Amino acid sequence: MIIHLATDHAGFSYKEAVLTWLRNEGFVVHDHGAYEYDELDDFPDFIALAAEAVSQDPEGSRGIVFGGSGQGEAMLANRFPNVRAVAYYGGIDSIPTLSRQHNDANVLSIGARFVDIDLTKQVIWEWLHTESFTDEKYMRRNEKIEAITTELHT
Repeated sequence: MIIHLATDHAGFSYKEAVLTWLRNEGFVVHDHGAYEYDELDDFPDFIALAAEAVSQDPEGSRGIVFGGSGQGEAMLANRFPNVRAVAYYGGIDSIPTLSRQHNDANVLSIGARFVDIDLTKQVIWEWLHTESFTDEKYMRRNEKIEAITTELHT
């Protein structure tokens, strides 16, 4: 599995820490930026690159993106076909795992202003190691999401 990372300034230090950590754990990681801290950069410039990469290979890749709250980043990622992004900015730490199980989420958007780096790594680890449910009802629902998305993009 290839992991695609992206962020703007708000999650820059998290992206850098997670990049090193995941590579040390043996993952293949593609860094889509930002490559340096710039408080005036805009998240769409980087998140779109990671979301596009996952969109092109939804079975063989996942995306992890960072922002202040993670909300805008997830909204943008979800505009791409084959992308099912979930935002996590604290609270119940099983939410990302449930997003994998029930919705086959392939992009995790972290709100770096609300979650410390240790919890971030824990949530990412669990999310990466959680398989989606293959029960007919979950697969049917996810197929409907893709059908609606495809219809909207044609």
